[in-house]
Amino acid sequence: MALEEASTVLAALAQTGRLQVVRLLVRAGSQGITAGSLAEAIGIAPNTMSVHLKQLQAAKLILSEREGRSIRYRISFDRLGELLNYLLEDCCAGAPEVAACCASIQTPSRGRRSSNRRT
Repeated sequence: MALEEASTVLAALAQTGRLQVVRLLVRAGSQGITAGSLAEAIGIAPNTMSVHLKQLQAAKLILSEREGRSIRYRISFDRLGELLNYLLEDCCAGAPEVAACCASIQTPSRGRRSSNRRT
């Protein structure tokens, strides 16, 4: 992931409602959640949810699939992993006394499991 891409993704996450959406979708896993259920869970208006979802889609953080009259959203674990890998690429600069900060984080290329990750 390039610097500008990372900046776009981080900007999409830099709002409480969108961050709540991402966390809910991470918990939902591959099952995903409909837009209406997301709006209800967070307690925001459907039109506000639509704006949040469009911004997250523009950052390629979420995927969508039409189900009849509803749209189901899922987190893009690949994209989220790309962001984490970008942020942790030079983690700790090889200093063993601080290397533990990254040891418990799971990303696709690292294959580690975070202690606070829900499965």
